[in-house]
Amino acid sequence: MSHPWSAVPGGVTAPAGFLASGITAGLKASGRPDLALLLAPAGAVCAGTFTQTRVRAACVDLCAQRLRASGGVARAVLINSGQANACTGERGLADSLQATAALAERLGVTPEEVLLCSTGVIGVPIPMELLLAGLEPLVAGLNPEEGGGAAARAILTTDLVEKECALEARLGGRVVRIGGMAKGSGMIHPAMATMLGFVSCDAGVPADAWEGMVRRAVERSFNAITVDGDTSTNDTLLAFAAGEPLPPDHFDALEAGLTAVAQRLARAIARDGEGATCLIEARVEGAVDAASARAIARTICGSSLVKCAIHGRDPNWGRIVAAAGRAGVPFDPNSMALWLGEHQLMAAGQPLPFDRAAASAYMRERAAGAYLEDDTVVIRLVVGSGAGEGRAWGCDLSDQYVRINADYTT
Repeated sequence: MSHPWSAVPGGVTAPAGFLASGITAGLKASGRPDLALLLAPAGAVCAGTFTQTRVRAACVDLCAQRLRASGGVARAVLINSGQANACTGERGLADSLQATAALAERLGVTPEEVLLCSTGVIGVPIPMELLLAGLEPLVAGLNPEEGGGAAARAILTTDLVEKECALEARLGGRVVRIGGMAKGSGMIHPAMATMLGFVSCDAGVPADAWEGMVRRAVERSFNAITVDGDTSTNDTLLAFAAGEPLPPDHFDALEAGLTAVAQRLARAIARDGEGATCLIEARVEGAVDAASARAIARTICGSSLVKCAIHGRDPNWGRIVAAAGRAGVPFDPNSMALWLGEHQLMAAGQPLPFDRAAASAYMRERAAGAYLEDDTVVIRLVVGSGAGEGRAWGCDLSDQYVRINADYTT
């Protein structure tokens, strides 16, 4: 999708009126930052998408309920890292209510305008004394400049890097900005992933229109990434919009910017997959519709065999087409054409002679590339002559993934 957007610094606080902060409250034994706050301007609307698992943290249900009750109105979100506060019984909800009420009092807003996101080890409650003690310095640290980066650091768990981006464009005679931050590295899979994501926009948009934009952007981004086939109990994306009303004839351009931000954040999550050495991008063309193309692309990126082959720099194309065939999407296998980078491996459903050493070198070079720039192994699969196109992103699977997750709580 083409759009007039260009990158700017600032992350989630790049849009006008948004403040953020991040501190070390002692929630993590490591001593790393672990408590963040994002504050939206008065009059902000908020749309959220959430984990679809039946086993979920109380804060997820609390966010969803408050957004439904308010018609999509919210002012702030508090994020703690280190404890998922999921599967903690009645205490999980009680602690969520106490945390949001205490923050609301300090911000001068109602508790219903405050949302909460938690991330960390499942079954571990939040050390509430530490969280409550951290609220005052957290509010005092709200900042439109350094605050975005501080918040992006404070929401991380096993992530190796912060994930931020911001874009701007001239719409309706003025500059509009969209910013975002996210966290996620493991337990990443469509139907939301083990991730937290936060988006800000300084254009005023009706709540129902914004909700539609966010839902469609998520389908093309956070629901199109996979690391390991697992989702989590706490997955949440919250997107805020506040500012001068944007004329409806610019909504398509705004949605293009929102989707671009969401895809940049989603790709960063997939690239930072636990133990990964490269990003995988599957591009599927010729399907009956876009949803079918995305389903095939997601299945390819989620295949453990494909991921292992790419980690081993093995151009084993059979694993790719086998994964495509089990995506639950009808297509004619005799119409398949397949490329790995610039190397064409199949045409009309049949294998082609190709330089295996060069194809392997292509993958090896991607693993040595710069983060999110030239480190992407691109798989292109044509499955017919339909108009449907879709993309998905994943990462290779290494022995380090097993090591990281074997040692996660020990």
